[in-house]
Amino acid sequence: MAAKFDKAVSIIQSLPKDGPVQPSQAQQLQFYGLYKQATVGDVNTSRPGTFDFTGKAKWDAWKKVEGKSQDEAKEEYVKAFTELLNKHSDDENAKKWLADLESA
Repeated sequence: MAAKFDKAVSIIQSLPKDGPVQPSQAQQLQFYGLYKQATVGDVNTSRPGTFDFTGKAKWDAWKKVEGKSQDEAKEEYVKAFTELLNKHSDDENAKKWLADLESA
């Protein structure tokens, strides 16, 4: 699972800004929370201040998955990304990325 997770992270971080596969803001936060849980574990910082809206949203997304094992978080991350790619199965890049994930 670690190889698939690493591959999914790599693909997500390199998604073209204007490409057809664009995670929604909610999906981006889900990926962020699962990534932090998979790589760090449970939240280990205090919630950002009142006016740090982005920081609070990220912290909340991470806190939402608190208690999951790192392996569970990796598995959910890959599953969520696979579901996103499947919604764009008519796109050639999405097909390639799905194949890359399967072979990892």
